[in-house]
Amino acid sequence: MRAIAFVDYENIWLSLLERGYELTPERLVSLLQHYAVQINADMSAIFLYANFDREEFWRTQTLFEKTDVFTRHVFGKNNYTHTDLRRNAADSELMLEAQEILLTRPETFDVFLLFTGDGDFLPLVRKIRAWGKQVKVVGVDGSVHHALQPYCENLDVLKQLLQDAPGSDYDYTADLGRAIQVLGRLQLRLAYVASTRARAALSQELGRSMPRVKELIRYALREKVVQEREYPDSSLKIGRTKIYVLTLDDPRVKETLGQDWEEVRRKQEKLTSGH
Repeated sequence: MRAIAFVDYENIWLSLLERGYELTPERLVSLLQHYAVQINADMSAIFLYANFDREEFWRTQTLFEKTDVFTRHVFGKNNYTHTDLRRNAADSELMLEAQEILLTRPETFDVFLLFTGDGDFLPLVRKIRAWGKQVKVVGVDGSVHHALQPYCENLDVLKQLLQDAPGSDYDYTADLGRAIQVLGRLQLRLAYVASTRARAALSQELGRSMPRVKELIRYALREKVVQEREYPDSSLKIGRTKIYVLTLDDPRVKETLGQDWEEVRRKQEKLTSGH
């Protein structure tokens, strides 16, 4: 039996993150290969869709490509905070490509594996089944839309990730205060704090490796202590960049910045009014 997999990566990644597991590219590819063996299928191709501009997915596209996963970078509403570009863009791209393969190469695959929990894929599931193909939906238990549940052969496929979740020896919450201080100083000194500049400064000031810094930034974004925005810069080839700003009405930020809070506020207002 020949299988082709379509992975709604952000849906799966976020569903697992809500349960305390941060999915890595290596772990996901291993899981896909193991699942293919379980269902006695030859995995012909894996297509994975995500907005790789997200801070959480920084450099993961290359890791996937090295493991022969066909990645599709789809910018969307999460590309930059406070923008609403291409809502559900990854879903649309996935459905279009799946239907193209179904219509142009129906004889090359026997089963479609859809890794998602999003109910928007129900029309695609129905169309694939109408063409006489098998469909297996794989999602995170508790995060699969009720419309897709009849097509889930087993909702326990991804549970092993939760059961095998490794503990982290890095308590990023302990570094949050110092990170706020570092970002505050950068905001006072620079025209804007580009994400790459922020990561480099945090790594140097805190003495943390870059993977640890990424964990810390993801935590700060989840806690809404830091915000991610798009900022125009005509000196750059693409004309814009991704920046970080502190959430100044957050009590933790106010307390940590102390007497510098007012100056950071004025600098941030100037940054906003400048474009």
